Amino acid sequence: MLLNDNSNDAPKLRVYLNLDNLEDLPESSIWQNKSGQAAWEQLKDDGFEGVQVSGQDGLPEGLDLNWCGLDRINQPAEAEAVFQRHKDRGDECISVHVGWGIEDDATIDRLVGAMLAASEKHSLPCFLETHRATITQDIWRTVELTKRFPEIRFNGDFSHYYCGQELVYGDFEEKLAFMEPIFSRIGFMHGRIASPGCMQMPIQDSQSKPLHAVGKVDYLAHFKELWKRSMAGFLAMAGTGDVLVFAPELLKRDINYARVFPDDSGKLIEESDRYSQALLYKDIARECFDEARLS
Repeated sequence: MLLNDNSNDAPKLRVYLNLDNLEDLPESSIWQNKSGQAAWEQLKDDGFEGVQVSGQDGLPEGLDLNWCGLDRINQPAEAEAVFQRHKDRGDECISVHVGWGIEDDATIDRLVGAMLAASEKHSLPCFLETHRATITQDIWRTVELTKRFPEIRFNGDFSHYYCGQELVYGDFEEKLAFMEPIFSRIGFMHGRIASPGCMQMPIQDSQSKPLHAVGKVDYLAHFKELWKRSMAGFLAMAGTGDVLVFAPELLKRDINYARVFPDDSGKLIEESDRYSQALLYKDIARECFDEARLS
């Protein structure tokens, strides 16, 4: 089940912002700690079409953008309450972390079966996130899952594979080909660019090899390829009114995503403005979608 806006439009991309991207931004950020209506107006002015809101939170005050949710399912019995909560909140769809990555196949199948049953019952599109420390933590296991549940749809967050599985260690093109069953089931995307050794790395612009990419690997170019293949997979299965959400999700330093370095006074500061980075991601995603449509 894909997100559908009940229009007669061709399949489309919408860029949302995961609101965790705004948490604990440095004082130097161009975001300037906006809140309430000023925040929603700024997001719209900057080209975002919606937001993603944590499943444990109520909706932010005055929210007048489209919204979707995210949550976690640890046990099959939890699925019903998770989907009921998001349906009651009016979410368009949800992305989910499922399990902890230590489950056997039988347990995985029970978890996924409960998730899909709840999604169908509540008519709420659900996208299983490709994420470390979950049942999708490696590409082999995730591809195997598509054989048992071909109807599954994913939220592609490829930083977890690119860094966590060091996709460039070995034959990168071979791994991309192996991942085709994942790309062909993408219905949602989290935007984060990793290097082979770090989960969240800054870029300078939408075209240049990143300054931190000091070796042969151009991880910006690699992520563009990952994103374009995912978008092509979406377009191949999508129909009238279907929507692919791309949501930048650049996370704060106290969960060890945003890297920090000491300034001249010894104070630890983030190496980039995560909101400015999200604006770059927004433009890259739209460029990639246009290229995927042409291909």
